[in-house]
Amino acid sequence: MRLACSILLLATAALSQPQREVVPDWPKLSEGHVLGLCAGVGVDAQNRVFVFHRSGRKWSNPFPKDAILQPTVSVFDGASGKLLSTWGENRFIMPHGLTVDHEGNLWLTDVGLHQVFKCTPAGKVLLTLGEAGVPSADHAHFNLPTDVAVLRDGSFYVSDGYKNTRVIKFSADGKFEFEWGTKGKGNGEFNLPHGIALDAQGRVIVCDRENERLQLFDARGAFISAWKGPQIGKPYGVATAPDGHVFIIDGGSPSLKPELRGKAVELDASGIVIDTFGSFGAAPGQFQLGHDIAIGPDGAAYVAEGTGARVQKFVRKK
Repeated sequence: MRLACSILLLATAALSQPQREVVPDWPKLSEGHVLGLCAGVGVDAQNRVFVFHRSGRKWSNPFPKDAILQPTVSVFDGASGKLLSTWGENRFIMPHGLTVDHEGNLWLTDVGLHQVFKCTPAGKVLLTLGEAGVPSADHAHFNLPTDVAVLRDGSFYVSDGYKNTRVIKFSADGKFEFEWGTKGKGNGEFNLPHGIALDAQGRVIVCDRENERLQLFDARGAFISAWKGPQIGKPYGVATAPDGHVFIIDGGSPSLKPELRGKAVELDASGIVIDTFGSFGAAPGQFQLGHDIAIGPDGAAYVAEGTGARVQKFVRKK
């Protein structure tokens, strides 16, 4: 069944024309407002778009010890692209994942601090997990955590990420419940779990980035299936829509020709490609290392871009 699904994915992607187009001149940035690498993006029920960005800071090894002085969270009006507010200055070292939960709170991961934060939309910290600057693999620490997915009851999953190659489940108040995953290529194993989301069926969907696949699990971490192939590429970020569709941003697999890299993909709940939009490049509607994707309440898709240092909005063609 999985093999047949993979073949269908290839055929569907090859035959379809993009159903979405980029919105020009979105967002509206004030002069001197630097986003830098846009690592995470999310949208709340009020159609506010939250972007977690590095404000010009570059990825380095080792990471800097000092926090970024400029704001690292920018909030835009989804409809107009107007900049509404900023916050996060002098707080984060290396911004990564951003998730908006069902109550409108933000969940942020910082791979430099090895921490996960739950914040209000205005930036007040409600919950902190992990110890600042201390990486580890026990139940109280992370090692470069990448993303968060939150259930309606407030419990949540963290993809812990670059080093620990695992997914951890926590209660709503941050107590460890269970974990799964280790480094490898087998079912339930990971090579950099980079993005994570939940769908309407309660499945946990993980971007197994360096294995170039999506893995799907039940709520307890039992493996269900894996989706992979040229149409998936190298998934960096994943989001789900109320209709059960799954959206991913392909960061660009070096095993593919440039014209086949760097696209966004919409799949139905069974893994069949519905649409692909965007391509590799620097022009509007193209991506230089797409890093995260989010879906607004009106169905618009937002892509946070790494090397291109921007966020773009896509809507269905009329």
